[in-house]
Amino acid sequence: MIHGAARVKAGAGGTPVTLDQLRIFVAVAELEHVTRAAGQLNLTQSAVSAAIGALEHRHDMKLFDRIGRRVALTQEGRTFLGEARALLVAAQRTEKVLTDIAGLKTGRLNVAASQTTGNYWLPPRLARFAELYPGVAVHLTIGNTHEVAELAVAGEVDLGLVEGAVSDPLLTVSRVDDDELLVVAAPALAGKLAGADEAARRDAILDAPWVAREKGSGTREAFEELIQSVAPPDHTPRVALELPSNESLRTAVEAGAGLAVMSSLVARASIKAGALIHLPFSLPTRPFYVLSHRQLYTSRAAKAMLALILESVANPR
Repeated sequence: MIHGAARVKAGAGGTPVTLDQLRIFVAVAELEHVTRAAGQLNLTQSAVSAAIGALEHRHDMKLFDRIGRRVALTQEGRTFLGEARALLVAAQRTEKVLTDIAGLKTGRLNVAASQTTGNYWLPPRLARFAELYPGVAVHLTIGNTHEVAELAVAGEVDLGLVEGAVSDPLLTVSRVDDDELLVVAAPALAGKLAGADEAARRDAILDAPWVAREKGSGTREAFEELIQSVAPPDHTPRVALELPSNESLRTAVEAGAGLAVMSSLVARASIKAGALIHLPFSLPTRPFYVLSHRQLYTSRAAKAMLALILESVANPR
């Protein structure tokens, strides 16, 4: 851990600013409340107020306006917030290098994953990583493919795992596994398609209501690609519901809200229980990708996690 004794030159006359002061400033700015920031940082309210007061006094500027019990950033405070966050990220990168020297006996691994990979595919691999490196704390952030890519580009995570296409010059994008995609429906709705020939099924899916994930998710991209492959160019699918998670998608389809494209990882248990029916539409598999920043230092923890992922895919249990 890099403690408050570490200092960064800033302000008039080269007055030093400690990393602890930066952390306090960022916490107050994000929470807009001194007491809540103190609780989050496990500090006293007076210590937080003193740190903010010291910053303002040393540089003769007001960083916050006090509005009742909460605070709001001034224009100067908003400008400083971006710099403070950047300095803290740089300090975290420095800490990664020091952690590497300890040979993965301690440290932290930040991973972001899209919902299908993060909730279904990745957890067994994270469990294995924790077994091999118990001293390394792992933090997992779940978002859609677009959100995970943004975190990787910003350098806020060591690795990103997604199931959607990503193209960014700052990222290394490596294919690590494949996912089976299914078209599923509740039994009652699926029954209406039973016995239909291929042409009739195609017409049925064009007319059917659909349940879809939000824009930016890899599952939404797979749904749109399916529609494009079977529909006329001017056809617009009837999306009855647009939902933000695989779990809400699956539950809505089980309730009969419409058809959906879904990963077999998400649908498998419901199909086995009879709550969902796998419809006979042929879909290509989609790749799972790992993302890493081309220009940033790759920690040993990230390298170890990537090696574990590749080994688990090559030699599944």
